[in-house]
Amino acid sequence: MTDGSSWQGNWKTRLYERVRERGYESLTAFAEAHPTLPLVELAQKLGGDEVNAVQVFSGLVAEAERSHQLTRLVRGQFVRELAESFPDGWPASMDDETRFEVAMMLGSWSAFTPETHQGRVTRVRAALRATPPPPGWRPLSSDDELLRTLLPDEEV
Repeated sequence: MTDGSSWQGNWKTRLYERVRERGYESLTAFAEAHPTLPLVELAQKLGGDEVNAVQVFSGLVAEAERSHQLTRLVRGQFVRELAESFPDGWPASMDDETRFEVAMMLGSWSAFTPETHQGRVTRVRAALRATPPPPGWRPLSSDDELLRTLLPDEEV
């Protein structure tokens, strides 16, 4: 990806060709079939150097906007960020190092949040700090019950 080849040609067409080649009708369906994979790994599954994580996320946002499913996308990105940072689930103890790692994970999640949902994500982050989930909590999809409680499906 460092040589810029993923940006050459019609990358959107290439992205969706790769999705269909793998048997999915949408990028969202592909991403939901791999709910805990980071965006970089999704891109690698779709095309190695020919697709990058920014393109995958851009496509996911576009699909979520069209289907009015941005909140679901935001929850899905939380699942990806948590799985990448804490593969064994929410940490059991919160020493200084772990608090820093949680802050980094939540910051990454916020960075991948569309502007329309920033306020809601800020409230969820505060709620998670005030009342952490049970140790080992590891949502496996955007439909996780606790995650849906924290970030319900009302579109903004």
